[in-house]
Amino acid sequence: MAAGWPDKDDHELLALLRDGSHAAFAELVHRHSDRFYRLAYRYMRQREAAEDIVQDAFLKLWTHPDQWQPGHNTRFTTWFYRVVINLCLDVQKKKSPLPLAEEFEVADDTQAAQDDALIERQEHAALEAAIAALPERQYTALNLCFVNDLSNQEAAEVMGLTLKALQSLIMRAKAALKEQLKPVKGEQRYG
Repeated sequence: MAAGWPDKDDHELLALLRDGSHAAFAELVHRHSDRFYRLAYRYMRQREAAEDIVQDAFLKLWTHPDQWQPGHNTRFTTWFYRVVINLCLDVQKKKSPLPLAEEFEVADDTQAAQDDALIERQEHAALEAAIAALPERQYTALNLCFVNDLSNQEAAEVMGLTLKALQSLIMRAKAALKEQLKPVKGEQRYG
């Protein structure tokens, strides 16, 4: 990679990419692949599927760098979040749901530790299932803000919403999760 590539901003790299620069493309992949992998993994819940999504997204960027329009005052990352999310949603629509999580073995062999670990796995699985069951836009809003650490304003831009609309989606998602995860009346948690 040529010296100085890390010093260039995304807009400069994309301009170079339009001219066919392999080094500019490599720098964009190096700079952003981890963040987009984390996003894809939240949707796909499988390492290989998430890697494929990110690879496909960057391949689309390489073959069609002119799809990002700098004149729209949108940052590259905001636009590319949309590309990755759309690819994830397209794959999900074509496939049956993936397992939420695989069971893992408890290292501590005491019965109390095994029971606690089982309860924790069940609670985590219930939370993941509840999140996965949210409407698509609520799911995306939660993932962008709480998993990918985007600010509410950045997430609103990615989703093409006003800040107030995004905040409303998050509030509705939290309320739906709270309702879905509240204990059944009369059920107690022992511990």
